[in-house]
Formats: sequence, C-alpha cells, structure tokens
Amino acid sequence: MNYIHLCPKRAPLFQFSELYVRSNIDMKLEVLRHRAHILRRMMASDSVTRFDFLVIGGGSGGLAGARRAAELGATAAVVESHKLGGTCVNVGCVPKKVMWNTAVHAEFLHDQADYGFKGGHAHFSWPFIKSRRDAYISRLNQIYQNNLDKATIETIHGYAVFTDDPEPTVEVNGKKYTAPHILIATGGRPSVLSEKDVPGASLGITSDGFFELESLPKRSVIVGAGYIAVEMAGILSTLGSKTSIIIRQGTVLRNFDSLISSNCTKELQSSGIELCKNSQVKSVRKTDKGLEVTLITKDPEKEEEGKISTIQEVDCLLWAIGREPNTNGLNLKSMGVKQDERGHIVVDEFQNTSRQGIYAVGDVCGKALLTPVAIAAGRKLAHRLFEGKADSKVDYSNIPTVVFAHPPIGTVGLTEDEAIQRQGKENVKTYTTSFTPMYHAITSRKTQCVMKLVCVGKEEKVVGLHMQGIGCDEMLQGFAVAIKMGATKADFDRTIAIHPTSSEELVTMR
Repeated sequence: MNYIHLCPKRAPLFQFSELYVRSNIDMKLEVLRHRAHILRRMMASDSVTRFDFLVIGGGSGGLAGARRAAELGATAAVVESHKLGGTCVNVGCVPKKVMWNTAVHAEFLHDQADYGFKGGHAHFSWPFIKSRRDAYISRLNQIYQNNLDKATIETIHGYAVFTDDPEPTVEVNGKKYTAPHILIATGGRPSVLSEKDVPGASLGITSDGFFELESLPKRSVIVGAGYIAVEMAGILSTLGSKTSIIIRQGTVLRNFDSLISSNCTKELQSSGIELCKNSQVKSVRKTDKGLEVTLITKDPEKEEEGKISTIQEVDCLLWAIGREPNTNGLNLKSMGVKQDERGHIVVDEFQNTSRQGIYAVGDVCGKALLTPVAIAAGRKLAHRLFEGKADSKVDYSNIPTVVFAHPPIGTVGLTEDEAIQRQGKENVKTYTTSFTPMYHAITSRKTQCVMKLVCVGKEEKVVGLHMQGIGCDEMLQGFAVAIKMGATKADFDRTIAIHPTSSEELVTMR
C-alpha cells in the first residue's frame, strides 16, 4: 500500500517530515553537547577537572550565574560546603519573612476585637511554626538541587581552596577543578565579638542562631541598630518576648533617611520594646536564671565615665552587629585577588577582580547586600562571558529595598542628606507626610505611616522615596520602576490616586 494514499493532502506529509527532521536535529545536537561536556572533562590534565564556568558558592548570586551560563551553552559546576540557596534561603530573607508573617498574624489577633471578632483566644506555638518553616526551607533546598541537575550543572560538595597551580585552580576534598572563568560568590556571615572584646560574648547567638531557637524566648536582648536588629527585635517582641535593643547612639537605622531613622525608633518604643540608647554591652554572665547582661551607658554630651546597669534573666542574647565576607580559607592572597580592609573582594563595575579570569558577585563584595542584586550580577556576568554582551553589567543606582520592621519600611534612591551633598541644598526639595493609616481608624493599637519624596532640580526629578507604614513593603516596587525611569514630581501629580489607600498619598503630596 502506498503511504501517500493514506494522506488526504501532500502538505501534512511535508509538515510531518519537517517536524521529524527538526526533532532528529535537536536530538543530535543534544547528544553532541553531552559528548562535548564529557570530552572537556576527559581533557583534564594532571587529574584536574575542567569546566567553562566554575562557581564557588551555591547562594543566590552563584546559582543564578551558573544556571544562566548553562543556558548559554557553557559547562558549569557549583562548589557548595553547606546547603544550596545560601544565606537568603537558609538563614536570611526567606525564613525571616515566614517569621515576620507570623508576627503580623499576632498583630491582627490583637486588633480582632476592634473589628468585632469577640472572644477569640489563640495559642501560639513556636515549635509548630519552626517545623513548618524548616520543612519549607528543605523543599527549597531540593528544588535548587533539581534545577542544577536539570541544567546539567555539576554540584561539588565541600570547601574550595585556590591552589598554587599556574592557571586558577581550586581544590575540593583532594580533587582539583579549573575553568577559564571562576566566580566567587561565597556570601557573608554574621560578625561576632571575641571574649577579649566582651567577656561572655560567646553566650549570645547571631541571626543564624535565631533560626535554631526551639522555643520563644521569654526575655530577649538584641545588640545592634541595623535592619537585622530591627527585624529580629520586632518579630520576638510581637510574638510575646520581652525585648530590649542595645544601641550605641540615639536612633536605629542611621544609614537610612533621617525620617525613617527617627520614625522607626519611635515605632519600636511605641510597640513596647525597650531601647537602651548610647549603650554598649560590657560583659555577659551565665546565672541559674539565665544570662546577666551588663551595660555601660554614656551621655554623649557629658564627659562622665558612664552608668553601669544590668539586664537579668535573659534567655536570648542576639548579636546583630554587622556581617563579614566569607573569604577566609580561599587562599585569595596567593591568587593576587585584591581585598579591602574588611576582607571584601574588590571588583570593578563588571564584577572583575584584580586577577584575570576570576570574578565576584554578591555579599562577598560588600556592596548592596541584597539577594536580587546578587542574582542580577550573576546573570549579567554570564551574558557577558558566554553571550558576548560586552556591556552587560548591573546598574547599582536606585535599588529598592525593604526592612521588615513593624510596620515595614520601603526605600529607594538617595536620602535627603545624600541628595544635598551631591546637588547642593538649594537644588533639593522634599515633600513629606505623616498620617494614621485607615486600618487603625477603629483600632486601639496605632502605628504611623510616614513618607518622603526627595526631588532635585527645576524639573523636580524624584531621586529618593522613603516610607514606613502598613503596606509600604508591597507598594514600593511600582514606584521604584517610576523612579528608575526618571519620573518627576509632576509625573507623580498627574497620576490619579487610588482611594482609599496609603499609597495615594505619594501622588497627592503638596
């Protein structure tokens, strides 16, 4: 029987044949890629395994760079000593947001009677939410591994150390690996104080240890004035832990716009958190009833020795005093990779280090310590190296960020002080507003919403936006797009407000 007689038209047969040929070509190409991958590995000399792209660090930046490089046809491998996902997934953004959401539920429960829900008595279980949170993180770890496997990216478990070989090479568990392009994306870790700095300092924990807590502390002391200290204190206090924050000066978040710094300080105190200003921890001692934290408080306007006080029965002392780069043990000096005084890897605008063929992205560089920034940098680098896009780089201006305080903070662009330093006070104009969000119109518990627009020049280009209040975390992203595009105050004014919302205030300020 003639096969053509089974077909009503010749066209479908042609289309089928073309599809069949294309399918075969795709299969052959895939086989060739796989063979090329194997050949590259076999070409290794002196037992050195070779790749096109070798990434040290399986966090946000490293994984993003490796996957994008693989998509562009490069053979890639990722070296990771711990769990995939890095700080963000394991002891940072993701589990922190779960706990912040938990704390927000506590706030809603506090307000429910004001909204007519009477007689509710919910019991909070820290072990329950910890179990659910940890299970979620484990699923994410597996998803990351699955994504690497699907992309044919080799996962190498262990610590990488640069060797003294002529070409950049790392050794992991006694095996050597090299590539013409090596990316360092090892991230950072919480700073710790030594016993010499503060006797008994080791009795405290860091933000990493926060996620290991098996129960809600009854009495918490947080040391630090940055966003991690603010977030951790807010979560613990809102969930029922009596909380104190120890800060060296008079306000928290001092690197933020002055409006945010002052308002956040007020909100912390309004929520019942004790703020020990102009204070430092002198020593920590373990007693039968918990930790005894001794403080020294000095009046900045007086030249006195300082007042000594103690906080008793502390069962959670958390140091949130900054972060340091994970560069120890990499043997970077022998590679000629330049570092700054704090150990951060020095890179140019294209993520190049001082050693050709070695790059760095993310927190290890000490600039814009944010997950989306590391991801963007990793991807941009891959496009530059493996797609020939010579100008592929991250624009570090106008990066939006959120602090998950209570209420949340959203900020993008220049602070008022930064704008004045760059443009001159006469060329800077600000618009501010402060109000009680409608949510609190009928609640006994109150929080404020504050907003500021920083504008420059005759056209009043918006170069900064800073706000704290309910919903500010979610409303920031859209406004960040407008600012990135160069919006002016007039553009904001021409936008019709959405009523009743807090965000409408940003387009109606005078």
